[in-house]
Amino acid sequence: MMPISLLDTDLYKLTMQQAVLRHFPDVQATYRFTHRGKDAIFTRKCVEELQDAVNGFSQVELSEPELEWLRITCPFLKQSYLAYLSTFRFDPSQVRITFVPSLTGETGNIEIEVVGPWRETILWEVPLMACLSETYYRVVVTDWSDEGQAETAYSKAQVLLNAGCVFSEFGTRRRRSFLIHDLVLENILRAYRDIPNKGKFVGTSNTYLAYKHGLKPVGTIAHEWFMGVAALKGYKDANMRALDLWEEVYPGEPFFALTDTFTTKAFFQGFATNPDRIPCWHGLRQDSGDPFAFAPQVQQLYQSLGIDSQGKAIIYSDGLDVTKCLELQRQCETLGFQASFGIGTSLTNDFYTASSCKSMKSKALNIVIKLAAVDNQLCVKISDDPLKSTGDSMMVNKVKELLNVM
Repeated sequence: MMPISLLDTDLYKLTMQQAVLRHFPDVQATYRFTHRGKDAIFTRKCVEELQDAVNGFSQVELSEPELEWLRITCPFLKQSYLAYLSTFRFDPSQVRITFVPSLTGETGNIEIEVVGPWRETILWEVPLMACLSETYYRVVVTDWSDEGQAETAYSKAQVLLNAGCVFSEFGTRRRRSFLIHDLVLENILRAYRDIPNKGKFVGTSNTYLAYKHGLKPVGTIAHEWFMGVAALKGYKDANMRALDLWEEVYPGEPFFALTDTFTTKAFFQGFATNPDRIPCWHGLRQDSGDPFAFAPQVQQLYQSLGIDSQGKAIIYSDGLDVTKCLELQRQCETLGFQASFGIGTSLTNDFYTASSCKSMKSKALNIVIKLAAVDNQLCVKISDDPLKSTGDSMMVNKVKELLNVM
C-alpha cells in the first residue's frame, strides 16, 4: 500500500531533508535494505505487489491543507523548504527491487536499493519500509487478527500514564498496517483524555497522523545525518561536525541529539570537548546498547564537565515495551533525569497468531533501510549493539580504529 499522503512519514525525514537541501543539495546517495532476521521469508508475490505499490508512489503529493498545517505547526521548516516539498514527487525509477529465491524457490529474500539525489531519496526509507511490512502481513503471513488492538493500545497507554511516563509513538516504519497504526494512536489519545494530570503523551513521529489528529509531530535527527556528514567530511570529529551543521539550519531549536551512530563512547568524547553546546540541545537520545547503562554514563559525563544533570532530559527509543519503560522511568527518577520514551513496534506491530488463540506471538519484521553511500563514499554505522551496525566490514574496522572504539 502506497502512503496515504506525503506526510505519512516520520518528522525527522522532513527535518533532515531540509538540512540536506541546505548543506548538500547536489550529493548523490545510495540506500540499501537489510532484513536482520536473515532467513528467507518473502515470496515472489510479495515482491511483485511491493513493486506495484512503489510504482504508484509518484501519485503522492502534499495537499494545500497539509502545507498550511506544516507552516503553522512546524515553524522550523522554512518557507523555501515548504515550497520545495509542495512540488516534490517520488521517482519510482530510483528504487530497484529484486527477489532472490531460496533453493526451494518458494520463498526468498528481497534486495532493495534506492539511488539518486540525497535530497530526493531521503524520503523513500520510511514509507517504503511501512509498505513492505504491510504487504508482507497481507500476502505472506496472514495468521493474525486485529481483534483487540484498540483495547491493547488503550491498556498500554493507561499503564504508562498512571506511572507518570512521558512517551510518544514511533511506530511508522515497522507497523502492520496504516489502519492499525491509526487505530493505535486513536486509543492512546482516548487513554490520555481519560487519565489527565499523570503521565504525558507527547505525540507521534508520523507527520500525517499528527496532522489528522491535531497533534504536534515529534522527532529530531536520525543516524543517516551523522553517517552522511562523516562520509563527506571525514570521520574524525564527525559527530560534532554533524551537530554544527544541524545547528546552522535549526539555531535555538530544542532538539534531542542521537548518540550512537559511531558508538556512544565516541559521541561522548566529542561532547566532552564541546561542553558549551550541551545547553543547545534539549537532551540525548539512546537507541542501542544497554539502556540501563546509559543514564549513569550521561550523569558521569555531565559531572566530569561540572554540569548539573538534575532535570536533564533523556529519550529512549530502542525496542521499548511497557515493562522496560517503567523500569527505565524508575532509574531516571532515582538519578534525577527527565525520561521520555519513543515507542514503536510494541505499539504498532504487537500481535498474536489467530490460530493459537493468543498464545503465540506473530513476530514483527526486523527490517531497516540505511544510507550506504554518498557521492561514492561508503557510509557506516557502528552501533552500541553490534547487530545494528551497517556498512562495509573493512570500512567499519577502519572507522573503529580511527575513533578508538575497537
